[in-house]
Amino acid sequence: MSTPRRAWYEFFAGGGMARLGLGDNWNCIFSNDISEKKATAYREFFGASPELKVADVTTLTSNDLPDIADLVWASFPCQDLSLAGNGAGLAGERSGTFTPFWRLMTHVIAEDRAPKLVVLENVIGTLTSHSGRDFCSIVTRLTEAGYSTGALVIDAVHFLPQSRPRLFIIGFRGTVAITSGLASHTPSELWHSKSLIKAQAQLPDAVAKHWVWWRLPVPKRTGDTFASILEKNPTGTAWHSPSETRKLLRLMSPSHRKTVTDALRCGGRHVGTLYKRTRPVGDGRAVQRAEVRFDGVSGCLRTPVGGSSRQTVIIVEKRRIRTRLLSPREAARLMGLPDTYPLPPRYNDAYHLFGDGVAVPVVRWIEKHLLTPLLSLESIERVA
Repeated sequence: MSTPRRAWYEFFAGGGMARLGLGDNWNCIFSNDISEKKATAYREFFGASPELKVADVTTLTSNDLPDIADLVWASFPCQDLSLAGNGAGLAGERSGTFTPFWRLMTHVIAEDRAPKLVVLENVIGTLTSHSGRDFCSIVTRLTEAGYSTGALVIDAVHFLPQSRPRLFIIGFRGTVAITSGLASHTPSELWHSKSLIKAQAQLPDAVAKHWVWWRLPVPKRTGDTFASILEKNPTGTAWHSPSETRKLLRLMSPSHRKTVTDALRCGGRHVGTLYKRTRPVGDGRAVQRAEVRFDGVSGCLRTPVGGSSRQTVIIVEKRRIRTRLLSPREAARLMGLPDTYPLPPRYNDAYHLFGDGVAVPVVRWIEKHLLTPLLSLESIERVA
C-alpha cells in the first residue's frame, strides 16, 4: 500500500525549486509568486499547474488556500535582509512581505487549519538584521502561534560546487523529544553558526523555552567541482575578447593577480570563478576589484542587479587566460536543477530566476532527515 502524499502550500515559489527538492511524495495544493516570468518557468517544467496563483501575497486571503496543508514553505524576498542590501529588514518593501504572509497564516490557524510544519528560508543576514531583532520577531511569531521552532544554517557547498549559506527557520506544531533523534540539547558546529547561536541567545525567555536545536546527519560530498558543471559549448553567453579579459585582470588586486599568474606558471588546466566587488582602499574611497578563486567552488549566485553581480568563468590553460559570463544552464546546475529544466529566453531573466532560488539538494536533505520524520512523530500539539 502506497503512502499518501503530503499536502503543502508554497509561497514565493519562484521557479519551483523547493517543490523539486521535496519530491513526488508531496502534493503542492497551492503555490504563489508575484512574478509572471518566474511563473512561466514554473509551468514550463511542472505543467499547467492550476494550483499556482500569480498575485501579490498582500492580496491573498485564507479562502485562496484549499483544504489543510501539512507544510507551508516560504522563501520570502531577501533583498532587505541581505548583507549587501539596504538594511531595511522586515520593514523593507520586499522582505516586508513576510508580514502579510504571516497574517495570512494566522487566519488559517484561526480556522483550525494550522499546518504541522512551517519552513522559512532566507539569507543569513536575517540573523543580524537590526541587531537580531528581525530574527527574534520571526521566531516569536511562530512561537506565539504554537510552534516549537529552531533554525539551521546550511551551505549548499555540502551538496553542490557553490558556496551558498542559507538560513532555514523550521517550526513544528507539537513537542519534540530529544530522544526522537531529530533534536539535541546543544547546537552543532556544522548546522548552527556562531551568528545563529548569538541570535538565539537574544530571544526572550518565553520564546527560548520553545526553541529546538534541530539535528541533521552529516552529508557526504558528491565530489563534483565547479569545472564539472561547465558546458562544453556554453549557451546564452560568449567568450570575452582578449581586451575584455585584460580589463578584468587590471581590476585585480596584486594578491588576486598573483593567483592567476601562479596558475599560468604551474601549467595544466585551472578553472575558477571571478566576481567584481567594490572594496574600500583606506582613505574613504572605494574601488572596483575583480576577485578570483580556483578552489573548485563557485561563489554564491546572486540576482543580476548590475554587472558586478554576474559571475564570470575564468579558465587558465596552455598559458592562455579566457573569461566569460556563467551560462544560464551552468547557473541552473549550480542550483541542482536537471538539464531538462527549461531556460528563460533572456539571460538576465534566467540568472534572476536561479539566483533567487533555493538549492534543490538542500531542500531534499531537510525533507528526508527532518520534515518527513517530524510528520511521523506522535506528538502532543503545543498551544501557545
